[in-house]
Amino acid sequence: QAQLVESGGGLVQPGGSLRLSCAASGTIFLIYNMGWYRQAPGKQRELVAVITRGGDNHYADSVKGRFTISRDNAKNTVWLQMNSLKPEDTAVYYCNADIQTWQTRNDYWGQGTQVTVSS
Repeated sequence: QAQLVESGGGLVQPGGSLRLSCAASGTIFLIYNMGWYRQAPGKQRELVAVITRGGDNHYADSVKGRFTISRDNAKNTVWLQMNSLKPEDTAVYYCNADIQTWQTRNDYWGQGTQVTVSS
């Protein structure tokens, strides 16, 4: 019914930047909240940032002032601009979206993209 495809992960040095993208496709009628989560080895998945359809956003305290979430409703796409990256930002980053298809409304997840911050 709907799929999320992420891109933009990789290896970056501390202090560097990366931009993650997530595009939703399928028989989509409307997308409500879109967000990014991350999961580091041995840790639980945690919320990084979320953005409403109207553009209101919320960030985890650990990324405030460094990460920026944005979206384009016409393109069904959400981005996460990550600046001043730290080694503790290393994790698999997952895109999440609350999607209303023509049949149902469900929570969808992307496949995950690895972000590694290391010198």
